[in-house]
Amino acid sequence: MTSSTSTLIEDLTIQPVPEQRRTGRARHLFSVWFGVQIMPLTLVTGVLGPTVYGLDLPSTIVAILVGNAIGAVFMALHSVQGARLGVPQMIQARAQFGMHGSLLVLIVVVLMYLGFLASIIVLARDTLVQVIPVLDPTVALFVCVALTLIAVIFGYELIHRANRVLLYFFGAAVVLLAVCTIVSLASGHAPTNSSSFTLVGFIGMSSLAATWQIAYAPYVSDYSRYLPSDTKPKLAFWYTYLGAVGGAVPMMILGALLIYAVGGDGSMEALASVMPPPISLFVMIMLFLGAIDAAVMNLYGPSLCTLTLIQTFRLKWRPGATARNVVATVTAVVTLLIALFFANDFLASYSNFIHFLMCLLIPWSVVNLVDYYAINHGNYDVESFENSTKGYGAFNIPALLTYVIGFVVQLPFMSGAFFTGFIAASMNGIDISWLVGSIASYFLYLALARGARQQREVKDDAIRESPAIPR
Repeated sequence: MTSSTSTLIEDLTIQPVPEQRRTGRARHLFSVWFGVQIMPLTLVTGVLGPTVYGLDLPSTIVAILVGNAIGAVFMALHSVQGARLGVPQMIQARAQFGMHGSLLVLIVVVLMYLGFLASIIVLARDTLVQVIPVLDPTVALFVCVALTLIAVIFGYELIHRANRVLLYFFGAAVVLLAVCTIVSLASGHAPTNSSSFTLVGFIGMSSLAATWQIAYAPYVSDYSRYLPSDTKPKLAFWYTYLGAVGGAVPMMILGALLIYAVGGDGSMEALASVMPPPISLFVMIMLFLGAIDAAVMNLYGPSLCTLTLIQTFRLKWRPGATARNVVATVTAVVTLLIALFFANDFLASYSNFIHFLMCLLIPWSVVNLVDYYAINHGNYDVESFENSTKGYGAFNIPALLTYVIGFVVQLPFMSGAFFTGFIAASMNGIDISWLVGSIASYFLYLALARGARQQREVKDDAIRESPAIPR
């Protein structure tokens, strides 16, 4: 929704979207979540199957399918919340964690954004250099950051419109890339690959694919919050789910196929080598635009989260476009500096980052979904999101306990370059931490939240039934 009839620059930030300004259709969510997958980072995630996890091609494909199918359920359930409540995703954390308790989650999410944004910008730079070989890589990095920032300045409406326009071009790029990669693979000149199925690798790749989708959860409802409040939940869910899975699965599979077609580590140069020059140019341009699209989301999101952090201590403040754009500019500069140091040893760094992210996002996502669907059934007092003395208070102890415990219980099951738990080590490195964290967080928060609600109800009943004290 535009901020007014005279400008496309979005003026709302973290405030609830008024009903009269909520337009659009649920099907528009498909183009958003399909388009954001058509980028080099999605390909790189598929590359990790044969390179980092040592899987053969069939095992990699099945792991990609299983992981995306499971992970997208989480993010699509979050998408439903935006249309219902009309606020950014992380503002809702105040309802589950309390006004000040939500700060812990906000800080974690902002760090997540910075990591993903830096990753995307690095690969966007590599793609742009592939399109314009004479361009200096550092200059290309500046160009990528500048284009991302400009799009964020315009905001929500530009993001949605651009994805609707580019949807068919993105689809054509995926088809062309698939045809060229398969032809190269069938030519019989593919390098020898000794990868094979291992349970450790399969679970690792499945978990990575699931986390890829779950990582969208902290900002997925940011892009559904302008939809009318009477949008059918099942439509918001399925258009989001099908867009996310429909874009990510073929791109990840193509990343894995690329390794079997030309070998290497899935670089942009290797990708370009499987396509004739005219097709290569078109596909690279689309991948570049897809990377910028994803970068925009990962700059728009932390800008809203940072405003939420600040507004927690200035509850009467209503940040507008200027505040969002100042924060976005600062965030873009920080990301640029991170990207300059993040480029070396990219695959290993990215794999370690996404693995750590998995353990931090799971308990938050589960708490949010349980609270929304099982405890409050989507019924929240949106005005109370901005008032710590009304409705949800400063801290919600059940949610905070669940978040901390949900992270801690994952540690023995984690297996990675930076840490391997004793249970994972005893299972030859199999990592099931995200699954353990999901189950533990679900049952723990459900029990704690329902127990707390029953205590409040008993207390309220006692107050109502107590005899009045004579004056």
